[in-house]
Amino acid sequence: MSGDSRALANYLKVRTDAMAPGNCSKLSGMDCIFCKIAAGEIPARLLFEDDQVVAFADINPQAPTHVLVIPRRHIVSLAQAVKSDNALLGHMHGAVAELARTLQLNGGYRTVINTGEDGGQTVEHLHIHLLGGRHMTWPPG
Repeated sequence: MSGDSRALANYLKVRTDAMAPGNCSKLSGMDCIFCKIAAGEIPARLLFEDDQVVAFADINPQAPTHVLVIPRRHIVSLAQAVKSDNALLGHMHGAVAELARTLQLNGGYRTVINTGEDGGQTVEHLHIHLLGGRHMTWPPG
């Protein structure tokens, strides 16, 4: 194996280890509240879960229905997602669509992914906001 191949293999192993639930401290130097929710260490009103994602009610709702859909695997933000995350990103959106049907958001809904400080991201764990139950205006802010 060449030096470049070894470096890539080591990077992928470190990234995979650090992305495992509960290992957020390896990435950010702090504990991740969303990883703890996904692991069941912090209680939350779960509305959906499977082997890849967890969905729960936002504690600071901005609409009558405000749900967060998070991957179980830690990804800091959409900006840090890589090509190998594409299936997971699609799965997250599929979970949002399923939740919207279950929650009977038949009149429509909004999905939001805040990315980075300027984008309004307040928790460094990728998440999709599902907002519904009222008319949404544009621009959002």
